[in-house]
Amino acid sequence: MSSNNVSPSELNKLNESIEQLTLENEDTLKNMYLTFRLGKEDYGIEIRYVTEIVGMQKITEVPDMPIFVKGVVNLRGQVIPVLDMRLRFNMESRDYDERTCIIVVNIGGSQVGLVVDTVNEVRNIDDDQISPPPKTAGADSAQYIQGMGKVGEEVIILLEGQRLLREADVAALGF
Repeated sequence: MSSNNVSPSELNKLNESIEQLTLENEDTLKNMYLTFRLGKEDYGIEIRYVTEIVGMQKITEVPDMPIFVKGVVNLRGQVIPVLDMRLRFNMESRDYDERTCIIVVNIGGSQVGLVVDTVNEVRNIDDDQISPPPKTAGADSAQYIQGMGKVGEEVIILLEGQRLLREADVAALGF
């Protein structure tokens, strides 16, 4: 995706890839990750958690939520909470732009939107290309990291979908 904004056709293409992959059997999903960018780093989440990718929408703020919960969106009649992944990982916030997207994931039966700077692509990262996460003393964000995917010269931080939302977070969201 080389242009500066995510076009509807780019989103459609990614969503079709995700839909096609999820229609196939579980083995096909193994080692498939949706990659996205936050700041200068690339991240990936297993495709099995991803429902769809949508452009930014009007987010309704909900009072008394954790700082990283931006609010809720109405997605085809379903109200889903939206988390800003920059704030979730204690990164500096930034204004949303035409590249900003919401990745809708299903974690433990709950639909949640993850706001990311931009989506990249669906990539296959084999187990032998994944290193364990670095050992960091007490870093809260380390608990969300499944491993470090090596793709050529790049390193993609692979997130553990189930850990992105802890039970306490789900209870706090009330969804």
